[in-house]
Amino acid sequence: MGRSKSSSRWMQEHFEDEYVKMAQAQGYRSRAVFKLKEIQEKDQLIKPGMTIVDLGAAPGGWSQFARQLLGKKDILVALDILPIDALEGVDFIQGDFREAEVFEQLQAVLAGAAVNLVMSDMAPNMSGNKGTDMPRAIYLGELALDTAKTVLAKDGCFLVKLFHGEGFEEFLHEVQQHFAKVVIRKPKASRPRSNEVYILAKGFKLS
Repeated sequence: MGRSKSSSRWMQEHFEDEYVKMAQAQGYRSRAVFKLKEIQEKDQLIKPGMTIVDLGAAPGGWSQFARQLLGKKDILVALDILPIDALEGVDFIQGDFREAEVFEQLQAVLAGAAVNLVMSDMAPNMSGNKGTDMPRAIYLGELALDTAKTVLAKDGCFLVKLFHGEGFEEFLHEVQQHFAKVVIRKPKASRPRSNEVYILAKGFKLS
């Protein structure tokens, strides 16, 4: 006999809480850390010697996790419209990275360093209306991809959250145009009910 919808939903909420509890116990800022951690374990994305840009970084969980894997002198820049509590070894820029002034700040922090990874866990505030949610999610993905195309070094990597739905295949195809290898990851820490996935692209082709 299958479980009732409400009991399986309860089970799922319970497991979600496990990630929240784990994040609290391990001193991480968000449960989203475990999504990046799982991708890292599978794909060895982050390595010492890299320069990383983390878009839409608040509350800072991804930057917090990535920083531990980098060398002391490696650069990690986090950007968000929202404030982030300071993280040791992370340069934070508060502002909208679509604005020229914010992008100039990013260039100043990088000081000519080649960027090896652009990562984005950004998502719109979901209303539950697919007609508006999907275009907004795709738009954020496009912004992240545009940033990656602007700052990435040859053979650099790109990791972006997206949602299955209208526009997804077109966006995926666009990413494939610019990178040698593109895979889709659905970490266990992603809510099973959610249609979120992560597009992981390696081997940026400089145009």
